Amino acid sequence: MRVADKVAIVTGGGAGIGAALAAALAAAGAKVVVSDLDEPAALAVSEQINADHPGTTVGVGADAAVTEEIRGLIALAQQHFGPVDLYFANAGIVGASGLDVTDDEWDRSLDVNLRAHIRAARLLVPEWVERGAGYFISTASAAGLLTQIGSATYSVSKHAAVGFAEWLSVTYGDQGVRVSCLCPMGVNTKLLYAGQNSGEELGAAATRAVVSAGDVLEPADVADIVLTAVAAEEFLILPHPQVLDMYRHKGADYDRWLRGMRRYQSSLLAETH
Repeated sequence: MRVADKVAIVTGGGAGIGAALAAALAAAGAKVVVSDLDEPAALAVSEQINADHPGTTVGVGADAAVTEEIRGLIALAQQHFGPVDLYFANAGIVGASGLDVTDDEWDRSLDVNLRAHIRAARLLVPEWVERGAGYFISTASAAGLLTQIGSATYSVSKHAAVGFAEWLSVTYGDQGVRVSCLCPMGVNTKLLYAGQNSGEELGAAATRAVVSAGDVLEPADVADIVLTAVAAEEFLILPHPQVLDMYRHKGADYDRWLRGMRRYQSSLLAETH
């Protein structure tokens, strides 16, 4: 798919990968609704992009996990630019580390990292099937393929996001709906350092695990990789290619992989003492 002249919505667009995706889309000729729970951040990103590419974006505050607010994003895109062609389900949260996470914290992680994707797809996919075209891009994580040390809510919800993206592709891929799933490791955003700044031992270990596993990429570099993959209509987008090797090792010998992860976690925790 060529994104030029297409209409896109980017959630979590107020910073990090989302802001970089919005900028890259506008530079490539797309029209973009920049959405974020932090409305001033979304407006600032939109203003900056419009300064470089006038009339290409509109910023708005919205909760990407709430059906009526997603419906509002779709209506806003229609009002300003036309029917939505691409939806970047990019909003995400890390969640607390460890087992003693409350049900409310589990619900919020599942809402933002998974159900937000389901709720958006419910609203968009039927129309895309009718039109014979549409593109859903899910921001998951390497943690959705490999499991992340620290936050169970993050790893579980990201695994589920990958599974939902796969299901969308299997179910609607022959009806014109394209799906990609972004699974990066370390990207230089606030999210990467949330564990380190949490004051939790497992959280700090989680940040060290990601930072030490490979290069920490800039959001703009990830955005470029995503748009290249969208142009090629590739499902699995891996800005860190070594994730594929890790994933293969995991599948080849699950028990060995689990033992290795336990040893790795122990070594990371030992560094805190």
